[in-house]
Amino acid sequence: MESIKIYNAKTIKDHMATREGETKFGEKICFIEDLEELEKHPAEYVIFGIPEDIGIRANHGKPGAARTWQHLLASLLNIQVNEYTNAENLILLGEIDCRDLMDKAAYLGEEDPHYYAKLGDLVKKLDLAVTNLVEEIVGAGKIPIIIGGGHNNAFGNIKGSSRAIERPINILNIDAHTDLRSIAHRHSGNGFSCARHEGSLGKYAMFGIHQNYTPQYIFDEIKASEITRYQLFDDLMLLDEEKRFSSFNEMLSFVNRSEFGLEIDCDSIAGFPSSAQTPSGFSLNEVRNYVMRAKTTNCRYLHLCEAVAPAGEEGQTGKALTYLITDFMSNTTVL
Repeated sequence: MESIKIYNAKTIKDHMATREGETKFGEKICFIEDLEELEKHPAEYVIFGIPEDIGIRANHGKPGAARTWQHLLASLLNIQVNEYTNAENLILLGEIDCRDLMDKAAYLGEEDPHYYAKLGDLVKKLDLAVTNLVEEIVGAGKIPIIIGGGHNNAFGNIKGSSRAIERPINILNIDAHTDLRSIAHRHSGNGFSCARHEGSLGKYAMFGIHQNYTPQYIFDEIKASEITRYQLFDDLMLLDEEKRFSSFNEMLSFVNRSEFGLEIDCDSIAGFPSSAQTPSGFSLNEVRNYVMRAKTTNCRYLHLCEAVAPAGEEGQTGKALTYLITDFMSNTTVL
């Protein structure tokens, strides 16, 4: 696939900081030379990046998520290999090559009356690459871990997974927003409405959405649907920890009777540097707990998106995402 830049050990060399007597994650992580090797490879998980923020800009959001993939690698590749981290169970595939699309987006001027629509056209091209790659990975029996980039890429994750399993896929989305906006043009706020329009999205559960940032027409659409549910963060914050986890387990049980994808927008985490950073939201530790609860047999992918690290906080952002990845791969079971 021409849009995929496949990594090898040389690719990540500059990210590595080895230490005598210790083994770092990047020293044991797996590589492949071609996508055809996926099906026979013993590793269960495949991680790749989507270094873009076109969809975020098309949704009037804060750019910067295009750099998150590199910040993540600098952290993930340097954690310790031990009995808990399972580096041999992860293939570092590489990244979707977004350079041409990013260059075209940079060339567009905001004064153009069709600026947002033109960004949306670029997002559609990216959709195709994401869809094809996710279909390839899920079809090979692997579980992709997808690092954005914007939440626009949920559409490709859903469509690619749906094609691979040959039916609509359910989704559990931990997010401050529904991303069910109008499909007038493609952007980071309508990935799920586009997937529903195309028939790729099955049951859709939204956990932690904020009442202040959800239009009434979307609440009306959700309430009219038997296959869509939501839980307001505004109600969750009134509950104690045990009841919050009980509420999450209810949302999980709504989708996990069959194949589902786990979407996590970093906008849902209080104070997390992201495209729509919020002062009110889940703690990182809460979301880590949710991830460990969600990694059931039927979970077919994990998507982490919308992180935008400001200068000086790149390491902390990479560490936070790394915790979520290793939690997802962990053998620990949360009841």
